[in-house]
Amino acid sequence: MPHKIRAVERDGKGRYVIYGDGEDEPLLVVHEDVLIRHRLFKGTELDEEQLAEIGREAHEQEAYGAALASLGRRSRTRKELALYLSRRGFPEQVSKAALDRLAREGYLDDSRYAREFARVRAEGYYKGRNLIRSELLRKGISRGEADAAIRNLHPETERRAAVEAALKKWPSLRGEFRDRTRKLAQFLYRRGYTGSVVREAVRAAAGDGAADAEDDGFYGD
Repeated sequence: MPHKIRAVERDGKGRYVIYGDGEDEPLLVVHEDVLIRHRLFKGTELDEEQLAEIGREAHEQEAYGAALASLGRRSRTRKELALYLSRRGFPEQVSKAALDRLAREGYLDDSRYAREFARVRAEGYYKGRNLIRSELLRKGISRGEADAAIRNLHPETERRAAVEAALKKWPSLRGEFRDRTRKLAQFLYRRGYTGSVVREAVRAAAGDGAADAEDDGFYGD
């Protein structure tokens, strides 16, 4: 049985609520682009198939809008956005359609995200490539994209950050000189730096005496 639209009302969220003849509950709640595309005006008749299709499209548009607003607040990976939409109650297929659209339009790009994330982590957070790679994988970035982002890091940028981190950490370490150098190396390893970078950073912070500690073998690459 066709549903004839008897009223179209705008709600306070920029959407349109559509009512059918003899029905108290809304037939649909849609955004303006869906309203216009399907000519959902007073007097329009919709069969069950049309109603279901428009409802699906409206739901996808709502998910798209929610995801786009989330991206406007901060960058996210596809995995993070999918989880966000799931928590908002959107079904998986609806979320997938919205995320695919965002990717097509260039708003969602895990490769771009990974490169920028790696750069910021390396330059501003004193984190090395091993830790950055682990963080990217936890965020849902593929291994290939994570590895590409790591390769994009400039070695000199990473080296400078490690040295700066070591210089800041060194004065706070207590104990014998050899113990201090070991603690500093362990600190830098936890930050994700590789053995060669750790060795250079410890030398920069501890001075010439750091070379003696290398005999202990805790710089292994």
